[in-house]
Amino acid sequence: MVTRSFDYALAAASGVLLALSFPQFGHPAFGWIALAPLLVALSRGGALSRAFRLGVTTGAVYFAGTLYWITRVMVTYGHLQPWVAVLVNGALIAYLALFPALFAVVMRRLVAVHGTAALMAAPLVWVATEFGRTHLLTGFPWVLLGYSQASVVPIAQLASIFGVYGVSALVAGVSAAAAVSAVSRSTGERVKAIAGIAIPLVAVAVWGSLRAADAEWTRAGQPLRVGLIQGNVDQSEKWELERARAIFDDYLGLTRQAIAAGAELVIWPESSTPFLFEEDVLAADRVRAIARDAHVPILLGSDQIEWRVENNRRIPDKFFNAAFLVRADGTTAGVYRKMHLVPFGEYVPLKRLLFFAGPLVEQVGPFSAGDDPVLLPVAGHLISTAICYEVVYPNLVRQFVRGGSELLTTITNDAWFGPTSAPYQHFAQASMRAVEEGRYLVRSANTGVSGIVDPYGRVVEQSAIYERAVIIGQARFLNVSTFYARHGDVFAYASVAMTLALLLISRRRVQ
Repeated sequence: MVTRSFDYALAAASGVLLALSFPQFGHPAFGWIALAPLLVALSRGGALSRAFRLGVTTGAVYFAGTLYWITRVMVTYGHLQPWVAVLVNGALIAYLALFPALFAVVMRRLVAVHGTAALMAAPLVWVATEFGRTHLLTGFPWVLLGYSQASVVPIAQLASIFGVYGVSALVAGVSAAAAVSAVSRSTGERVKAIAGIAIPLVAVAVWGSLRAADAEWTRAGQPLRVGLIQGNVDQSEKWELERARAIFDDYLGLTRQAIAAGAELVIWPESSTPFLFEEDVLAADRVRAIARDAHVPILLGSDQIEWRVENNRRIPDKFFNAAFLVRADGTTAGVYRKMHLVPFGEYVPLKRLLFFAGPLVEQVGPFSAGDDPVLLPVAGHLISTAICYEVVYPNLVRQFVRGGSELLTTITNDAWFGPTSAPYQHFAQASMRAVEEGRYLVRSANTGVSGIVDPYGRVVEQSAIYERAVIIGQARFLNVSTFYARHGDVFAYASVAMTLALLLISRRRVQ
């Protein structure tokens, strides 16, 4: 007889499979069966408290395997002692593990009341918990299950209708059917479960293949040749006075190289300038001169200060992580201020509770969040830019498109991550926004991955990490519209509503 302790091994196996579903060390195929072991364990009975522990086990392994790199960031750049960094990272992992735990509790309740057939509700319940993870306490939607299929182009097309959450549901559905097949004693129940997921899976795969093969939107709209600058500047060197001039000169040289290769828009990474663009007039004038002489706009990242006046003195009031667009005539066309800040990177949540992370609190800049999804004008069109991990928030990028953005850009400085899985995870998640919104996405990253993604999620150009590079490629201004762009997260909201309805029905059944 299989012991109850074996269920924890099954839960841990789900965590391992989830972690292995994402780059750089994993493969998308693991995602399709990742939840099956946990669901099998939940089907074998036990109290809700036990289901909670099984879910925490899955979540702890899942997030430890995908967010291990955060410890390195805090030690290297936050100057924390390794044991303190492990504690802080562990606290984040423990919090995130609560969402798989909630999934496990809900699924255990449904199975206890309705039997093994209730395992087929797993896609809805999983999406409901992912949606909660996206929004609660500012949200942290890193490595949602649907992102595991970002490189599987036919399946990723589902995101154009239901967003990344729709892809999560489809993938989770295969695990649910596998779990029913493994534990149900009813042949009819097994057949229904397999057919229930096989039909939509085949339909999506066929439709997605045809949609991507037609690629209508790669021939629509006005073409634009973009130049992406990847300076490959080590984070520790960026603000060294003796290196600042050389770094800046290198960016200017790479920009001239991109323009000589035909770039009609040049994009620098997040916080790429080793100075404040609005405060160092002489340095900014060198950028403006290149734009003016070549008649090519330049989008660059730089911090911005908002000043206040007290006793006839200018005093820094707020600091923003910003993106500046320099027009082809050398003037500033607009400024976008980052709206969604990075926890532990640009602000420290729960500072009093995390008192033991004092050095990290001191290192993190006192950044404020921007208020508006500002669009920037290029060649008679509007573009948007998401700064760093803003791009993993589907609804934020959708706000840009709803406002009129015809090209998605994202700028980031992934030097913080080092040679870990994080840059690859980040790029894959950014790629999903192109499919959701029906837009080209162009990405400039200080140390990579930089690249161009078409509206079907195909990577047109891509750099390696930790190399100095200039990427030249064609994007297009598009004003087409996907179902997701028009209607947003209707599927995710419906999943939450249906999960709550199933719980209510289960409660009444028990009474």
